[in-house]
Amino acid sequence: MIEYQNIFNQVQVQGPAELGITNGKGIEKERGGTPFFSKIMGWIGNAQIGPIHLGFFGLISVITGTLAFNIIGLNMLAQVGWSFPEFLRQGFWLALEPPGPEWGLRMPPLDQGGWYIICSFFLLISVLSWWVRSYVRASELKMGKHVAWAFAAAIWLFLVLGLFRPVLMGSWSEAVPYGIFPHLDWTTAFSIRYGNLYYNPFHALSIVFLYGSVLLFAMHGATILAVSRLGGDRELEQIFDRGTASERAALFWRWTMGFNATMEGIHRWAWWFAVLTPITGGIGILITGTLVDNWYLWAIEHSFAPAYEGGYGYEAYTP
Repeated sequence: MIEYQNIFNQVQVQGPAELGITNGKGIEKERGGTPFFSKIMGWIGNAQIGPIHLGFFGLISVITGTLAFNIIGLNMLAQVGWSFPEFLRQGFWLALEPPGPEWGLRMPPLDQGGWYIICSFFLLISVLSWWVRSYVRASELKMGKHVAWAFAAAIWLFLVLGLFRPVLMGSWSEAVPYGIFPHLDWTTAFSIRYGNLYYNPFHALSIVFLYGSVLLFAMHGATILAVSRLGGDRELEQIFDRGTASERAALFWRWTMGFNATMEGIHRWAWWFAVLTPITGGIGILITGTLVDNWYLWAIEHSFAPAYEGGYGYEAYTP
């Protein structure tokens, strides 16, 4: 009898492929692909790969997402003279930039930001279609909609950065460029432009929930692994029929920090912390430049930051 397993010595049991549930409406016929097993995937999850259900909205999402991805890639490739070696060498610095401020909310020529607008349109359709797919799949399987609403929280931040805020500011130039380092450069410039984003209270809340969710997921994952030899990985059973695994886990955290979540409650804690990260972050971005022009001066005015003598804004906010 194997008492203890981990990622290095776990036993992978393989049987007939699991094809999923049926609902009397032919849902099983909509799935495609022949299932197969992967030992590598078995180290981190279920070893079975497939079948997959794409459906109408999934197909729309894949097509439009592929178009957006190709538009970004081809524009980057054109920037280096269609040289693949240069594309690979400079890839982290290349970007598809939004239109300049002179265009406002108008459609610019393709080489002056038009490709960015077209790409953003396809990307928006792709993301929203995938959200509909996630909601419909959960409904068909009679699941809760927690996955769809968590995804919607991330989409909220995506829409704020690329649609809502640029429209409120009256210019597509406020949108974020598509690229790795240019994206980070935009973030830095955005913070400097509006007086240091660290003084934005919603940004602060977003960081709290970001680090908090990381901590909660790490604590939970470590706890379940620690009691998996006692059946702790069978969390559903432990929720409605508490066993020695959950008893020991609860005892550990009560002794360690004086409080413990339940086997179900920890998932609600972690879900809310993770979801509130993009929600609060999106609020902070949305009101930057629209309601607040300088977060440092705002922070001084609201006793959130000190007014250093002789420093910027000192005379304006000292009696």
